[in-house]
Amino acid sequence: MVLIGAGSAQFGYGTIGDILQSKVLEGSHIVLHDINPTTMGVVERTARQFIEEHGLPFTISATTNRAEALQGADFVISSIEVGDRFELWEQDWRIPQQYGIRQVYGENGGPGGLFHSLRIIPPILDIVADVMRICPDAYVFNFSNPMSRICTTVHRAFPDAKFIGLCHEIGSLRRFLPEILGVPYEALEVRAGGLNHFSVVLSAKYKDTGKDAYPDIRAKAPAFFANMPSLSAEHKYFKETGKWPETKEDFAHVETEAWPERRVFQVILEKFGLMPITSDSHFGEYIQWAYDVTDHRGILDFYRFYKQYLSTVQPRIELTLKERVVPIIEGILTDAGYVEEAVNIPNKGLIDDLPEWIAVEVPAIVDKNGVHGIPLGKLPAGFKGLLMNQVAVHDLTAEAVIHKSKALALQALMVDPVVDIYQGLEELLDTMIEYQEKWLGYLK
Repeated sequence: MVLIGAGSAQFGYGTIGDILQSKVLEGSHIVLHDINPTTMGVVERTARQFIEEHGLPFTISATTNRAEALQGADFVISSIEVGDRFELWEQDWRIPQQYGIRQVYGENGGPGGLFHSLRIIPPILDIVADVMRICPDAYVFNFSNPMSRICTTVHRAFPDAKFIGLCHEIGSLRRFLPEILGVPYEALEVRAGGLNHFSVVLSAKYKDTGKDAYPDIRAKAPAFFANMPSLSAEHKYFKETGKWPETKEDFAHVETEAWPERRVFQVILEKFGLMPITSDSHFGEYIQWAYDVTDHRGILDFYRFYKQYLSTVQPRIELTLKERVVPIIEGILTDAGYVEEAVNIPNKGLIDDLPEWIAVEVPAIVDKNGVHGIPLGKLPAGFKGLLMNQVAVHDLTAEAVIHKSKALALQALMVDPVVDIYQGLEELLDTMIEYQEKWLGYLK
């Protein structure tokens, strides 16, 4: 197994811990790869020491040579960024706002999502090109954002690649649905789908009776989300107590408010009758009216906390499963045939009305032959309309990257529903290329 971007301690230590806790994967060799030999070396030494101290049946090595790392690979797990992540992210977010475009976040959707895509997809294409040359049968699991634009472009450039995008946002359902419905998550059969960070619960039922659970979700969820702690309130509790609120007793001491960072979420639930699987900072990036609705303070608090957390957290290796990639690998190796709740793969017969080339987020069956999306059929008309607004954006983003075309990048801006201006768009694009010339200078 090859971990690309393993110099990031959070990704490296977290994924190594996930692998090391697996009985199925015992005897595996883990190869760490990163362009930064110093940070990668720290992760390697820590992992090697951990394996020796715990007597674990794994071996590990590290290299800055990607071709060497990929020799004989069966599974590749990639999580990369380029440059100073937060400095570039803030440019993606704030510069379009300076030109008058009202985008709520700037990571995955809207102009910010476009610039992020234009910057990060080329090195990912280089990685996949090496995989197809050296170990074409290997599965590649991607954790980088913007997930759906990355996956769409990779599959357009390399249609035979076993490239799968994974995101943990689906995990919010395990946290909230038991609280809303009063039953364990394991008592429910839930299906969610859409695009990454733009996905909703499409069906839910009680396993024991087969009864539709969605009427109960629609009836009970508003009261639940109308009385939630904000992230700033949870952070305040952490600073005062040294721990995050987890139990009902903890939350009894945390100040609450109505729909914190979920006011676009509220509209989707109340007007479309559908429950998003993520919050406004993600879902709201794709919608033209979201800026008027969203909880901007909540989004700013989330961004500030996330930036602060990543700069101060001290990751460590733990024999605890945290992400879903290892169960998927185990499912392939053991021919498990189990249902994975959310993967990002090409829409080949999975969601009606969307083109087959766009990468969609759907549940999937995992067996010895790989990851097979579960068809979701026709979507509710309103949600389908929101998704259809993204089709041309994804198409032109992929074409702009593959053809290194500034003209197509401009068109990708002009078809984006979040963009409601024309004057200044070309200057905005020129400004972004100048500010990020190291990564966007290929656009001609």
